[in-house]
Parts: sequence; C-alpha cells; structure tokens
Amino acid sequence: MNYRTTAAAVFAVAALGFGGVAAAQWPERPITLIVPFPAGGGTDTFARPLAAQLTTQLGQTVVIDNKGGAGGTVGAGVAAKAKPDGYTFFMGGAHHALAPSLYKSLNYNIQKDFVPVALVAQPPQVVVINAGKLPVKTLQEFIAYAKKRPGEINFGTAGKGSTHHLAGELFAMQTGIKLVDVPYQGAGPMLSALIGGQVDLAFDGLGSSSGHIRAGAIKPLAVAATERSQSLPDVPTAAEAGVPNYNVSTWYAIWAPAGTPKEAVDKMAAEITKALNTPKLKETWAGNGSAVPTLTGADFGKFVDSEVERWAKVVKDSGVTLD
Repeated sequence: MNYRTTAAAVFAVAALGFGGVAAAQWPERPITLIVPFPAGGGTDTFARPLAAQLTTQLGQTVVIDNKGGAGGTVGAGVAAKAKPDGYTFFMGGAHHALAPSLYKSLNYNIQKDFVPVALVAQPPQVVVINAGKLPVKTLQEFIAYAKKRPGEINFGTAGKGSTHHLAGELFAMQTGIKLVDVPYQGAGPMLSALIGGQVDLAFDGLGSSSGHIRAGAIKPLAVAATERSQSLPDVPTAAEAGVPNYNVSTWYAIWAPAGTPKEAVDKMAAEITKALNTPKLKETWAGNGSAVPTLTGADFGKFVDSEVERWAKVVKDSGVTLD
C-alpha cells in the first residue's frame, strides 16, 4: 500500500468515527430508548421527561420503545441484541440487578452485554394500600391486621422477580406476615389494579405512586428510606413506623448494548448529566421523590455490581423462586 492509499484510509477512518458517522456529528438520526415495561410505570415516569429533554439538547428525537414482560427481562433481552451503533439505548433499573439471582436462564447478562452509561433516578419505595379494602391507617395497624389473616392479603407487583415483588417478600420476611403476590405486566397495570381494588397493597417506587398518592387514589403507609421524602413530608419512614431495617430504594438507569462506540456512550452520559441538572427535570425528579444522581460510566458500573450482589442475598434469604 503506497503513502497516498494509506493516507486516504487513515482519513476515512478518522472521518467515519463510528457507525459510518463522524463522532463529532453524532447523533444524525433519531435514537431509540428501549423501556422494558409498559407505559405508565415507574421507569416510564422518568424515561419520558428525560427523553423529551434529550431530544431538545441533541436536536434528534429520542423515541421511547416500551417492551414489557417477565419483570423487565424481555425488553432487556431485546436491547442486548440491538445493533451497537450508538442509536439504541436501554433504560432499566434495580429489577435488572436482581434478575440474575432469580431466573435460571436469561438471554442477556446485565454486567457483560451492556455498557453502563448513567444512573438517572433513585426514588425510594413506598408501601401503599387501597384504603377502601384495608381498614388501617398506619403501618403497624396493617402488620397487626395481616398477622391475623395469613395468606389472605395480596400485593400487586410489576411482575415476578421485579423490585416490587422482592420488596414485598422482604417486608413480609422482616415483619413475620404472609402475603400473596399478584404479578402484572409492569407498574402501570399494577397501580391500576390497586386503585381498582383488585389488590390490597403494593410496594412501589415513589416515582410512579406519588401522583396517585397526591390525588388520593391510594394511601401511603411508609417510605422505605432513611429519611422522609421531600415530596411526601407527612409520610413516615419505615423505621419511624416500626420496621427499622426496611430500607429499599428503586433506581433507574441507562445502558448501551455492548460494543457501542465509546464516543456515543460518553456523549450520551454527558448529555444525561446536563439534562438532569436542568431546572425542569430537577423539579420533576423532586416531585417524584428522587434526588439527581451523579454516577456515570465505570462508577455506575461498580454500583450495578454491588446491587447484583445485594439482591442475590435477599433472594437467597427469602427463598423466592421463579418457575
């Protein structure tokens, strides 16, 4: 190969950058954000305003693609196999840190098949009830009521193996009560069932429950956090309500399929950080009970590793299994 041919090849590589598009010009077309739960759930609550803000910043539409099923694992599997060209990202969460210890076989590995981009929200879980079905006003009243009715009270989940499911199992284990889980295809359908009286209570992320709580459709008994939520200051923490070790926060984050060019990952992480610090999203996040996280890249990856380990212990101690 002569000098001219070599120089031309080097120029072509530098110009193309990644995916056939110059890195500095990314993105040049719409971006797909796969959300592995139906519309209306906790993931969607944060995904849609974030996508709208990113659309404004990037000058290209960020399209939400809801692919629900199996506690978020169906959508994760689809995202893992997406073309790693910088135009498909995945918004999952705590559900995907506990799935490895629950499912005997997954068609993806959250730690190997994805590149960590950024943690985007971390609202606490909240214990919410249908007040028309349960004649209780406090968490302790509920525990006493449930102890007299073992196996008669059900709680809705966003699917077998979801954080809603494990949070309920952990609560039952710590309080000595027996509850029956009722799985739905996401937090949206689960909340509809709770509001409609098909289930008695739920252990939901504050992000998806807060609006229904403020509207009076469901009643909160406690927030599973070390401090009260600024969005619901009158709701006690689980510790204040008599369950000192019940501390469960959900979280939502964005990954890219493994092999996605580093330039696209790094730029998306920077744009997410910028978006989260806009006054509009700060206000939205606060209203949904979440502070603005600061973990991106490798630091977020370490957080995921620690969460996988944490939930593996919860699964083992609770004895939860999936068919």
